[in-house]
Amino acid sequence: MLQKLGFVPGFNKQVTETGAEGQWFDGDNVRFRYGSPEKIGGWSQLGEDKLTGAARAIHHWDDNGGIKYAAIGTNRILYVYSGGIYYDIHPIRVTLTGANFTSTSSSPTVTVTCTGAHGLLEDDIIKFGTVTGLSGSTFTNASFTDNKFMVTAVPSTTTFQITMDTNETGTPLSTAGSASILCYYNVGPSQQLGGFGWGAGLFGGTSIGASTTTLQTALTNTTTTTIVLNSSSAFPATGTIQIDNEFITYTNNNTTTNTLTGGARGVDGTTAATHTAGVTVTNISEYAGWGDPASSDFTIDPGLWILDNFGTKLIALIYNGKCFEWDAAGANAVNTRATILANAPTASRHVLVSTPDRHLVFFGTETSVGDPLTQDDMFIRFSDQENINQTDSYTVRAENTAGTQRLADGSKIMGAIKGRDAIYVWTDTALFLMKFVGQPFTFAFEQIGTNCGLFGKNACVEVDGSAYWMSENGFFTYDGQLKSMPCLVEDYVYDSINDTSRDLINCGLNNLFGEINWFYCSGSSDAVDRVVTYNYLDSSRERSIWTTGSLARAAWQDSAVFNRPHATYYDPNDNNSADVTGNTDGTTIYYNQETGTDQINAGGVVTAIQANILSGDFDITQKRSNTGQAVGTPDLRGDGEYIMRISRFIPDFINQTGTTQVSFTTRAYPNSTPITTNFPIDSTTTFKSTRIRARSIALKVSNTGSNQDWKLGTFRLDVAPGGMR
Repeated sequence: MLQKLGFVPGFNKQVTETGAEGQWFDGDNVRFRYGSPEKIGGWSQLGEDKLTGAARAIHHWDDNGGIKYAAIGTNRILYVYSGGIYYDIHPIRVTLTGANFTSTSSSPTVTVTCTGAHGLLEDDIIKFGTVTGLSGSTFTNASFTDNKFMVTAVPSTTTFQITMDTNETGTPLSTAGSASILCYYNVGPSQQLGGFGWGAGLFGGTSIGASTTTLQTALTNTTTTTIVLNSSSAFPATGTIQIDNEFITYTNNNTTTNTLTGGARGVDGTTAATHTAGVTVTNISEYAGWGDPASSDFTIDPGLWILDNFGTKLIALIYNGKCFEWDAAGANAVNTRATILANAPTASRHVLVSTPDRHLVFFGTETSVGDPLTQDDMFIRFSDQENINQTDSYTVRAENTAGTQRLADGSKIMGAIKGRDAIYVWTDTALFLMKFVGQPFTFAFEQIGTNCGLFGKNACVEVDGSAYWMSENGFFTYDGQLKSMPCLVEDYVYDSINDTSRDLINCGLNNLFGEINWFYCSGSSDAVDRVVTYNYLDSSRERSIWTTGSLARAAWQDSAVFNRPHATYYDPNDNNSADVTGNTDGTTIYYNQETGTDQINAGGVVTAIQANILSGDFDITQKRSNTGQAVGTPDLRGDGEYIMRISRFIPDFINQTGTTQVSFTTRAYPNSTPITTNFPIDSTTTFKSTRIRARSIALKVSNTGSNQDWKLGTFRLDVAPGGMR
């Protein structure tokens, strides 16, 4: 007899394949629409260039003339994409003058010597202005002029090294040439790195403790890199120290004079500041060994941007750093750079523009504007209405609407997003609503829940008046009521997630298909490589629809401006960026999602998107009438008791392009070695004859080639009961 195969939508990975009878168990690159599984849409590269570094923020907006812009922030460069072209608008920290060049025969390394301290770090980006005075060398004036390079080494406070594309084969440069150098603001590393803590660091490593001393000579200049301590004997020859909230590197430790030199100020996303004599100086150079307790837990935050727009102006915040602005409406805007937002806080964890009231709100920011040493991870400061960069924009006065608030539940603000009627603000433990109420209070704050904090700073999204987010304790939603979301893939996700890289999680809305995606790092990966998806349109109170997959997107932006979602893919192993020589920090490709059936990269290179879906095991159900019981007896017996004999199956596709493979995996028992039989199916296939005999069977549908697409209907099997053995 013919038996229909029916499976409820969504994956169930909380059980075994045998336990997932009547359900889909696993798959990749699939989604559910109207209850039926289908292959996801393809994607195509936007522009021909690969961007430098890891892009972890995208923001779309358009100017008053209808020109569309996409800001893309990598951990090295802030780009704007418009009209198919990428423009570098990264802010400049300082411009150096008078530098010259030294090269070595048969080496690609060039040493650049500056007239003073440069403040650069390894992996920083620099751009040369007009270079003159070079001759005889493989490297000419044109090799450097108007070109960007990544700093590959910092031998001293006045020298740094870059790596050219070729070796020196001519007459080596010797303190030759003259150049100006644009030094880009440092955003931070491409990874989130864990340090100090119980069991942190390398197995068998050395536990030196967090050695401390005090500062003998005050640092009154934020560019000074000579650090005089009361004692440096317990510090390694090279390393990193912490003074107040600033990290400082050094390359030489003179224990005779207790002096550290040859380093850089304000590294790893911190800000250079002045320090008084007598303050504590902590060595943070080495991890503790496995199983050895260190003095504190420490995490190096990844280099992240937080992006929004204030009218035509892009607002761009370096995570835990400064805030910048770039006006798309300005003359020749794409050839200008973002600049410091005047009079704004200089160290913040997050920023957004409150709408429609138009306040600029900083989260985890300074209690004293302009003093990064006063940064408070739980402190909120908002500007005067429609006034974001004036002298008194953030000064609380009776005659303006600027204000502050410190949240009470949690240790740090994790993130914030705009909702329909309020701003959602998460700490690491709780959720707050921030509602505009007008003068005299401007905003009212209400705690909605606790033990529901944000897992990673970008692990949240708002859609249709509801917030959805990933917490330490599972997935949550708030639609006027705080609810824990039932999730049949929850253990699979949380057991596989790389907890150290939680701030690399990003949540992206795809309203074309009613989906919320959480992209995350799995296992030991420090780059995003997995996704878990919730279908909010098709889910019901009885059944939440979840899928998992390998779609790796470091950042995502929905389709409101560009009609299709845009996303970034970061490859840490590909350093072939279009605009930076000597790049060692990977590259990003910017994609237009939900286009066609395949992946299309620069030059029209097509790669097939391989999709598959696997059911749980199912078996035959035998009526008691077939075993001598009265006909019409309602109860059934089965659950693998009887052998199935399948003579044919009838495929049914709502949509199919190209060839799709249908596989049946059979088992005699749950732990038996599975046997898989494959059948290629195209749009002309009416049925397939089979010789399948088993107690349980699982269905898999997949494709491997390009220009292949499919959406399942209802398959039928021609099934007859066999014996019990």
